[in-house]
Amino acid sequence: MKIRKGDTVQVMAGKDKKKVGTVLSTMPKLGLVVVAGVNVVKRHKRSRRTRSQGQIIEKSMPIQVSNVSLKEGDKPVRVGYIFEGEGEKRKKVRVARPSGKKI
Repeated sequence: MKIRKGDTVQVMAGKDKKKVGTVLSTMPKLGLVVVAGVNVVKRHKRSRRTRSQGQIIEKSMPIQVSNVSLKEGDKPVRVGYIFEGEGEKRKKVRVARPSGKKI
């Protein structure tokens, strides 16, 4: 999965198209990401004790990782990989496809 926790992404498809948010968590095996302020639903919470009050909680639900794109500057970009270094010090680094800048 090319999107990681903490990345700023833009939604490319669905009801929240063109919204921008930060990735709160990822689920690589399911191909899902949770983005702050995107795909927000209301959940009703029952009161636990006799004199406490119930409440309505808004929370972000997961969306498909294929529906989001990493944001570099003001544009959404595709992500690629390059390898840096030699031998044991070789590292896999994420780069933006159009510009080639490291992410």
